[in-house]
Amino acid sequence: MQRLVFAFIAGGLFGAGLFVSGMTDTTKVQGWLDVFGTWDPTLAFVMGGAILPMAIAWMLTKGRRPIVGGEFPTPPEPKIGRNLVLGSVLFGAGWGLAGLCPGPAVASLSYGGWPHWVFLVAMLAGMWAAPMVRSQLDKAVPAE
Repeated sequence: MQRLVFAFIAGGLFGAGLFVSGMTDTTKVQGWLDVFGTWDPTLAFVMGGAILPMAIAWMLTKGRRPIVGGEFPTPPEPKIGRNLVLGSVLFGAGWGLAGLCPGPAVASLSYGGWPHWVFLVAMLAGMWAAPMVRSQLDKAVPAE
């Protein structure tokens, strides 16, 4: 139960941070991606505000255990392969077209109107279909 309470608090804090930083506003995100138009650099500060503490957290977790039990996840492999490139391209294309990624999409459901719900359904459908598409792709062209 304690783990669920901490997860709820962390998720609420994350959503509040997205809202306060303006990252649930699709025009702000699309402004970040519009480098040849009316570019809005504020997303860089939001990303830096997330990346720097996470880098410190990775360093501080070596040899420690989480307070609520379990294990810390291992850092990801620094290997660039087909799955990483394809996933990044699809994520970036969806982010650029819709102006939302999964975190802000969920955070904006309470006020975003029906387009945000359509995005959520499409995102969930993509998550459901991805393993099947990956399996077919691996059969057609085996990964190295």
